[in-house]
Amino acid sequence: MSALWSVGAGLLLLLLWVRHRGLEAVLVHHRWVFVCFFLLPLSILFDIYYQLRAWAVWRLHSAPRQHAQRVRHIQEQVREWKKEGSKRYMCTGRPGWLTVSLRVGKYKKTHKNIMINLMDVLEVDSERQVVRVEPLVSMGQLTAYLNPMGWTIPVVPELDDLTVGGLIMGTGIESSSHIYGLFQHTCVAYELVLADGSLVRCSPTENSDLFYAVPWSCGTLGFLVAAEIKMVPAKKYVKIHYKPVRGLQKICEKFTEESKKKENSFVEGLMYSLDEAVIMTGVLTDEAEQSKINRIGNYYKPWFFKHVEKYLKADRTGVEYIPSRHYYHRHTRSIFWELQDIIPFGNNPVFRYLFGWMVPPKISLLKLTQGEAIRKLYEQHHVVQDMLVPMKSLEKSIQTFHVDLNVYPIWLCPFILPNNPGMVHPKGNEAELYVDIGAYGEPKSKQFEARASMRQMEKFVRSVHGFQMLYADCYMTREEFWDMFDGSLYHKLREEMNCKDAFPEVYDKICKAARH
Repeated sequence: MSALWSVGAGLLLLLLWVRHRGLEAVLVHHRWVFVCFFLLPLSILFDIYYQLRAWAVWRLHSAPRQHAQRVRHIQEQVREWKKEGSKRYMCTGRPGWLTVSLRVGKYKKTHKNIMINLMDVLEVDSERQVVRVEPLVSMGQLTAYLNPMGWTIPVVPELDDLTVGGLIMGTGIESSSHIYGLFQHTCVAYELVLADGSLVRCSPTENSDLFYAVPWSCGTLGFLVAAEIKMVPAKKYVKIHYKPVRGLQKICEKFTEESKKKENSFVEGLMYSLDEAVIMTGVLTDEAEQSKINRIGNYYKPWFFKHVEKYLKADRTGVEYIPSRHYYHRHTRSIFWELQDIIPFGNNPVFRYLFGWMVPPKISLLKLTQGEAIRKLYEQHHVVQDMLVPMKSLEKSIQTFHVDLNVYPIWLCPFILPNNPGMVHPKGNEAELYVDIGAYGEPKSKQFEARASMRQMEKFVRSVHGFQMLYADCYMTREEFWDMFDGSLYHKLREEMNCKDAFPEVYDKICKAARH
């Protein structure tokens, strides 16, 4: 009873302090208070609900039976929109705050919302080595489902809450992408409900134009209702090598060299300054030296990027065996390194051991509760950007990131970009090695100004024939946007499938210049 009185008294004092300081001031300057006391417990409840739901669906085998009925309901909504006169654009009815993108989808308030409740794994075909899933299946959900069966997917983008639909309609990448390409390149078929309410399946051999146009289209060609993704055999561990490298030129040379080696199952780089990095290479294995196993995903373990930094500070190489699922989601607990700005003491051993099991807070809940003041603060003083540039431009690109942003750590992730039709492909006729440069945090560059600095970055990326991930803030004009992306196939299909009255153009949906 005395413990309950203590908790009650503590909460009362907290509420009095919040009232004294003002809720907005606390949310802006002491956000950790709100996150730790409210969002972390709420995130746990969210996780419990979705895990119980997924378990119940699996036990009852209800997903395949209900899928057809749910798709018919989507078709009915689209046909109803047509009967109403097609007066507004359509979009998914999923609330904008539930998406991982930091962008606020204001169009949800003005467009016709089509409710799409599709969040289940439908079928695992071991013979074809393909898993068929609905678009709202998350990466955490999918790996938890497949791994006990001895399977995984070739590209598992980092964060648990990233969905299959978001990774197809936007994009996704992982440290295995130097072998398999982007997430879209591991998909073998899509099923969509089109603007006329019809259901169509597309693959490289069936409705191939639509198959290649869907990735990066952000839901502006139709509603994704299912996807088929390649599977590969899962192994127990990732044997990971940590190698500190100093000097920008040496970093780029070593990273490029390792990225070209197909014997590396995974390649990743973390840059802690302009001339300091740790290059990591991993190999899948079922055998491990017991003394070198590191279960980095356990809640009390140091955040992965901090763990990696120890090798740089000690200036030593190292080898560890990380359980595969821990490796796939190694940046989830710290949301890469974004959580250190929200909970500054989050990596403290005391906090990890006592409260680490509740981390991370749901990104969707962070968005929902951020308020206008925090949103504007983040917009002006914070960057979350992924730029995809040719590997041959890596050194010049990092220098540009340093001058314009000066944000560290920087994430380096290589990927092979095949010469497929669609919005994103190499400039030449052959597949080319690219690299994702991810900058997340508060820029330290003295001349940083959100709009001007990002427009300068976008101009540079266009100049090297690179691409900007569309989940982030984009400041390009329409002409600049279609200079970066190849819109020929996309616009052709928009015309042929009567999308112009049904869905906004992808530029109008994601670019700031179109929304202001």
